[in-house]
Amino acid sequence: MNKMLFIPCVLDPRHKFTTLSFALKKMFGDNRATIEKDVREYMKSLFNEYSSSASKDKCGKLSSEVEASSSSYMVDIGDFYEELSRHTSGSGAGNSKSELDKYLAEDTEVGTSDFNVLLWWKYNSARFPFLSEMARDILAIPISSVASECAFSTGGRVLDSFRSSLTSKLVEALVCLQDWLRSESQPISIEEDLDSLEQLEQDLAKVGKEPSIDDI
Repeated sequence: MNKMLFIPCVLDPRHKFTTLSFALKKMFGDNRATIEKDVREYMKSLFNEYSSSASKDKCGKLSSEVEASSSSYMVDIGDFYEELSRHTSGSGAGNSKSELDKYLAEDTEVGTSDFNVLLWWKYNSARFPFLSEMARDILAIPISSVASECAFSTGGRVLDSFRSSLTSKLVEALVCLQDWLRSESQPISIEEDLDSLEQLEQDLAKVGKEPSIDDI
């Protein structure tokens, strides 16, 4: 089982492991505890991966800045302690809790109809710099690829073996027309509007017809 499927629920401040534990119990019964333990370990390892990689990037950047300014030996002490604080918070060094522990220990947010998960992580990125980066990457993953597959397979349903001579413009027009008809609030019934269509066709034929002796 792919544990990544459960991580977005944990990264949602309205749910975390509270909702996940309840859902796992409903789905898997007595196996809920084992699966939840695996998810917690996977979540922790994923967080450690993000925090360690970010720490290496920051340390490398700091080292480059120090080497570039080695002649003046001027180092911003404030930035150094800020980086040290973030490194300690992310790695869980000392007695302080890690970002992940602090996040999970906080109460869940109250869910509203206009709640935006990504916006919440953006506002709280200062408190959870590593977790916010992880949430940005994971929550952006689409849950399914069915929608895109359907979009690309629509042409196959329009251009089949019996209509293989249609031009690309005509196929595009048919696909667009299909989308427009499906988006109508009241579905169009061709059978019910057949008389109106026939009358419209006759009117169009008369408009394009050249005058004859019978019309004079």
